[in-house]
Amino acid sequence: MKIVMVIDRELPMGLIANTAAVLGISLGKLFPEEIVGRDIQDADGNVHVGITTKTIPLLAGTKDQIKGIREAIGAGGDPAVTVIDFSEIAQKCRDYESYVDILTCYTASRLAYLGICLYGPEKKINKLTGSLGLLR
Repeated sequence: MKIVMVIDRELPMGLIANTAAVLGISLGKLFPEEIVGRDIQDADGNVHVGITTKTIPLLAGTKDQIKGIREAIGAGGDPAVTVIDFSEIAQKCRDYESYVDILTCYTASRLAYLGICLYGPEKKINKLTGSLGLLR
């Protein structure tokens, strides 16, 4: 299984970091046993909370490329690929209920994505993102 995040390369650094954080939190919630490692105690007895056990490359994309990936997976989705998206609507809302209220009024064609996270079989993920380079 492979994880990638594709983030709009035109975003300022703060929004890139925020987008990656939001996508990562949602991914960890969905797959805590597969993605988050156990807590570790160091030699001094300090506990270090488990972090990801998987490599998560951040790929650079454009808004159009991100939307294209989202559309390629389709409304019904591919059951083998988990998709988490983060839109301009989500970024601008002050709380989750506002996000829910606004997003339910939008069609998929009107959404602009800041980033997307994909988790699934390596072949399928590579087919969707193989042409994208690392975000630098």
